[in-house]
Amino acid sequence: IMSKGTVVLAYSGGLDTSCILVWLKEEGYDVITFLANIGQEEDFDAAKKKAESLGAKKVFIEDLRAEFVEEFIWPSVQASAIYEDRYLLGTSVARPCIARRQIQIARQEGAQYVSHGATGKGNDQIRFELTCYALYPEVKIIAPWRIPEFYNRFVGRKDLMEYAKKHGIPVPVTPKAPWSMDANLMHISYESGILENPKSHAPADLYLMTKSPEDAPNSPDVLEIEFKKGVPIKVTHIKEGKSKDTPLDIFSYLNEIGGRHGVGRIDIVENRFIGMKSRGIYETPGGTILYHAHLDIETFTLDREVRRIKQGLGVKFAEMLYNGFWYSPECEFVRHCIDKSQESVDGKVQLSVFKGQVYILGRESPKSLYNEELVSMDVQGDYDPCDASGFIKINAVRLREHHRLQGEHRSKH
Repeated sequence: IMSKGTVVLAYSGGLDTSCILVWLKEEGYDVITFLANIGQEEDFDAAKKKAESLGAKKVFIEDLRAEFVEEFIWPSVQASAIYEDRYLLGTSVARPCIARRQIQIARQEGAQYVSHGATGKGNDQIRFELTCYALYPEVKIIAPWRIPEFYNRFVGRKDLMEYAKKHGIPVPVTPKAPWSMDANLMHISYESGILENPKSHAPADLYLMTKSPEDAPNSPDVLEIEFKKGVPIKVTHIKEGKSKDTPLDIFSYLNEIGGRHGVGRIDIVENRFIGMKSRGIYETPGGTILYHAHLDIETFTLDREVRRIKQGLGVKFAEMLYNGFWYSPECEFVRHCIDKSQESVDGKVQLSVFKGQVYILGRESPKSLYNEELVSMDVQGDYDPCDASGFIKINAVRLREHHRLQGEHRSKH
């Protein structure tokens, strides 16, 4: 039988993508599997052997952890990227990293198709596919969970299990958790199943990356984080004297400290790009520590008006990242502007991590815009208190007129 072509499948080794692998072969495609190591707990050797046993033409296992931190997490830290005021975008930021490598493999192997196991109701299908089209405009995408012949055949997990048994696909021996989970170096997300009822509380044993704050140590870990151009370049444990100075080591160490103290847990309802609300539970220990530390050094070193504009750009960037537009021209422009804003964001922040919280203790910077003498209540310095009169007069006129006119409108009615 003549092959329909070669497809590169984003493969996890789990039940869904293993069934998709076999289904694609049934449909007449040659399948190359690609599994990205972005910091998740995974038996990569077992996943490779499984893919090979199921008939994958080639298997790529790629360690993307270092580039994930440097090229994707760090720009998000610089941006103070946070979606709808709470979500630090751990899944969103991983997708362009994974899809970029998938496309590189597709081009390298001369594959005309790429495929993924993202559901037809989620954001990930958009994030994967927009990246693929941006980096390989001619590519054709096979999204099984949007193909009626596939999703009508596999209505639930039971159908997948039966198909797996029929085709010799190893099935999980441990019971599946009653929720779905996505893990990477930045976070773990939990959704679906029993979590779909927004009122139901998450079980205590759900969290894998962080301890409960109640069970955290009774003494804090005090850290110093050094930034250069808004990017962490070193973390030091003040008491232990331990330091980390490579991006991957820095982020992994902050995950360890934050996880120990139960930092970075959130339970939210968010707005998906495709038009529905969803409930998600996230734990982002290292990212939460960096969010607070970066915010502090940035406020210390950035001009007020520049920071105000950058703050708006950060919100825009977070929305574009969440919605899958990392490789869009507008996102590239915003990242460039944010990067420019960070040129003076150098310095050190000392903080305490303790029982679910991050407490800022102090900061220093060679590029600080803080003038201790000017702000001191005990020293006159170069500031003339009369200068404040101008600010008061300008705003007093606006406020007086506003309230006078409101009073007139009310008296007429």
